[in-house]
Amino acid sequence: MFAKFLSLDKEKQDRIINAAMKEFAQKGYDKASTNEMVKEAGISKGLLFHYFQNKKQLYFFLYDHMTQLLVEQIEEKVDKEERDLFIRVRQMALVKLEIFQMYPELFNFAKSIFMETSAEVIHEVGQRGKELLESYFKDFKGDIDFSKFKKGIDVHKAFNIIAWTLEGFGFQQQKKVQSLSIENLDIEEALKEMDEYLDMLRNAFYE
Repeated sequence: MFAKFLSLDKEKQDRIINAAMKEFAQKGYDKASTNEMVKEAGISKGLLFHYFQNKKQLYFFLYDHMTQLLVEQIEEKVDKEERDLFIRVRQMALVKLEIFQMYPELFNFAKSIFMETSAEVIHEVGQRGKELLESYFKDFKGDIDFSKFKKGIDVHKAFNIIAWTLEGFGFQQQKKVQSLSIENLDIEEALKEMDEYLDMLRNAFYE
C-alpha cells in the first residue's frame, strides 16, 4: 500500500515521518495541519498525498511504523531470557534511546496517541493502543526473578517507581535534544547517567 513512500531514500522518509509525528504530537489529530507537515519536511502537499491518500491513512501509517520499529528493536536487542529486572529495563531503555536518535518525535507521538479524543480515530486508536501496551509491558516485565527484592518490598510499586524514573529520565534527554540538536545526544553519556539512577534503585530494592 505504501510502496511509493517506502521506495524513497531513508533520509527523505525520516524527514517526512518526523515532521508528521511532530505535528500530530503537538496538536492532536483534528488540529494537525498537513500544510505544516509538508513545510517542515520540505516537500509539496501534492507529494505527501501522492504517498498517502489522506490524513487518517498517514496517521495510522505512523502508528504502525512506530509499533513495528519498537517490536523489531525489542526482539533484536532485549534478552528475554534475562530475569534480572534492572538488566532488562536497561536493555529496553537503550532501545528507546537508539530509536530516539532516528525519530526524535516518536515518543511524543506515542504519548499523544493515548490522549487522542478525535472521533475519527479514537476507536481504532483504543484497540491498537491496548495491544501495544500489553506487548510492551510483557517485554518490560517478562519472566522477572522477583526473589531478588528485599522482603517487605511491594514489587508492583517498586516496578512503577523504576518505570517512572526511566520515563522522567527519557523526558530529560528529550529536553536536552530540543535545546541543542539530535546529533548532540551522546548515548554513552546518557547510559552512564541512567546507570547511576538504576544503581540507586537496585540498592534500594534488592537484597
